[in-house]
Amino acid sequence: QVQLVESGGGLVQTGGSLRLSCLASGRTFSYCAMAWFRQAPGKEREFVSAISCSGGNTYHADSVKGRFAISRDNAKKTTYLQMNSLKPEDKAVYYCAYRPTRVVSTTVNEYDYWGQGTQVNVSS
Repeated sequence: QVQLVESGGGLVQTGGSLRLSCLASGRTFSYCAMAWFRQAPGKEREFVSAISCSGGNTYHADSVKGRFAISRDNAKKTTYLQMNSLKPEDKAVYYCAYRPTRVVSTTVNEYDYWGQGTQVNVSS
C-alpha cells in the first residue's frame, strides 16, 4: 500500500504562485511514476503533470505548459508541483497519484493510489 498526502493549496490572486507537495509513505517510492491531476466543480478529473521515477522525464498538459513544473525528491519521498502565473481556470482540487510501474501515464484510470486532494483557488 502507498499513502499520499498533498499540501500547499490555498487562495492566490491571478498571476500568483503556489507550490503543492505530495508526501508518499508505504511501498518503495523511488521506482514509480508520479503525477498530478485536478478536478474542477462539475468537470472530470484531468491530467496536469507527470514525472518519471528518476525525475529525468516530465510531462505537462498543454494548458499548463510553461507555467507549471513538476519535480521530485526521492530521498524525501515527495513530489512537488510548482504553479506560476496562475489563472482563474486553474481553480480546482489537485490530486497526486502513483502507479507502481516505471511507465509514466497521463490517464486517470492507470493510477492506483491517490491522495485526498488539496484545494487551489485563484481569484480574478
